[in-house]
Amino acid sequence: MATDPTARPAGIDPRGPRVTAAITSVLLLVGTFLSLLGAATRTGTTLTERVADPGFLVLALVDALFVWGVLSPSTAPWGVLFRTVVRPRLTAPAELEDPRPPRFAQGVGFVVVTIGLVLHLAGVPWALPVAGAAAFVAAFLNAVFAFCLGCQIYLGLARIGLLRPSGGLVGA
Repeated sequence: MATDPTARPAGIDPRGPRVTAAITSVLLLVGTFLSLLGAATRTGTTLTERVADPGFLVLALVDALFVWGVLSPSTAPWGVLFRTVVRPRLTAPAELEDPRPPRFAQGVGFVVVTIGLVLHLAGVPWALPVAGAAAFVAAFLNAVFAFCLGCQIYLGLARIGLLRPSGGLVGA
């Protein structure tokens, strides 16, 4: 049985991504703060010092969680926490949302933090705290104000035709 590739996937509770964003915000804030105290703001550090930087380690963990959220959102830890602990205590959501924009937003977070991690390893001062702070701002906006910056990027790209409704880039 063939399925329609443009069919909208099953909706998700919009509070789930907000809970995920709240937890991610805390981790990003901790990682950014630690990176400000460590090797990320100094020049002349060795690769060993940069890898051992606590801010690097926390942001690398966050980056791994971003990948997990993109590749397998149903098994990602914050989604599981929301579905098993938080959602049972809430009333049903007024409406469900398309899961593609929040998933894309996780990918955007991954790209931003990865750029900071790679530049940090290459010895670029301030790259790690700047990338961590940028990702923190986006996650915080989603958690506190329900404004998902990555979702808005997804919708903009879809609107101008760079993303297909079934996912992926046009022409890919």
